[in-house]
Amino acid sequence: MSPGHQIFLLSPANCAGKRAGFLLRREARSALAQRLRSDAGATIGEVFTFMSGLYFRGKLAYALAFAKPPDGCGGVQVIVPGRGLCTPETGVDLAGLRAIARVPVDPGDPRYTGPLQRDAARLAERLHPTDAVVLLGSIATAKYVEPLREVLGPRLRFPQEFIGRGDMSRGALMLRCAAEARELTYVDSESLRSTLQ
Repeated sequence: MSPGHQIFLLSPANCAGKRAGFLLRREARSALAQRLRSDAGATIGEVFTFMSGLYFRGKLAYALAFAKPPDGCGGVQVIVPGRGLCTPETGVDLAGLRAIARVPVDPGDPRYTGPLQRDAARLAERLHPTDAVVLLGSIATAKYVEPLREVLGPRLRFPQEFIGRGDMSRGALMLRCAAEARELTYVDSESLRSTLQ
């Protein structure tokens, strides 16, 4: 495998938030809620985009624009509580979404960290030491950074431009970058730590 591959990991939408309730509540009637209740279900990408809005839409657009995966590997993978890493096209139904919502995004909870680190380890086995795995998600807390850094080590990178920005600002930034074919600057965890201090 040649060096220079780039995989993006997208943090999940809040499955316990208000917009998640629009899909999960019994009387939900939107088209997406109805599809979740059908045999076909919906995809993780569209469900998380609905629940998170601009932020997840920005992450997904940006990752699709700049992913450079090795052959046979998804260049865009979503952190899904209780399931590990899934492609945005992965299907989910109402029962599956309710199961995801029951798993807290907590680095101390093995229901979350177990599947995430399992899939991150499988990903690491396919990557060259100089390849990058870029996290598009919160960099100020341990909930994504710590479980991933344990497995991916120096291959784990973060957009430097995320520092000091809120979710909506990050989402808008990534949409602009995807539209302009302008890539962000990625730093490793040591550089990130020194910048945040």
